[in-house]
Amino acid sequence: MGKLAVHALRAVLVVVLVGTVFVQALMVWALATDPEDGSLPLTPLRVITILGMVSAQVALVCVWRLVTMVRRGTVFSHAAFRYVDGVIGAIVAAALMWFGVTALNAPGQREDPGVTVIMGGVGLAILGVALIVLVMRMLLTQAVARDIEAARMQAELDEVI
Repeated sequence: MGKLAVHALRAVLVVVLVGTVFVQALMVWALATDPEDGSLPLTPLRVITILGMVSAQVALVCVWRLVTMVRRGTVFSHAAFRYVDGVIGAIVAAALMWFGVTALNAPGQREDPGVTVIMGGVGLAILGVALIVLVMRMLLTQAVARDIEAARMQAELDEVI
């Protein structure tokens, strides 16, 4: 991974992280100062938003650590699994929170249930992203196993020579 790509990705990660912290701060402020008017269950939606931002932040930190490992050439190690698992967990948590938002929004969509169906589809798509990352984790598992085997074979070859 080139330096330009690493710096660009890190810049994006920082901007998104700052944005999520800003949204969290606004939601905490809204929880403390803005009462519900009864049209929507605002408090649960605000809490879900805060927790959703936490899941995004967890994923951002894990991606940052993985990028660091790529730059150092240590990504093909067992230490990388912790961060990949963190990304998967954060995505699944985000999907579950999205389903929570869908459930909170559903009673208001009785006349047009298509919105609820679309929101459910978005939740399934988020879970699909988690499955894609899980497949990538399996590929990482194979790569780590091959790297370990190659190191073992190299050690044996070094003994012979």
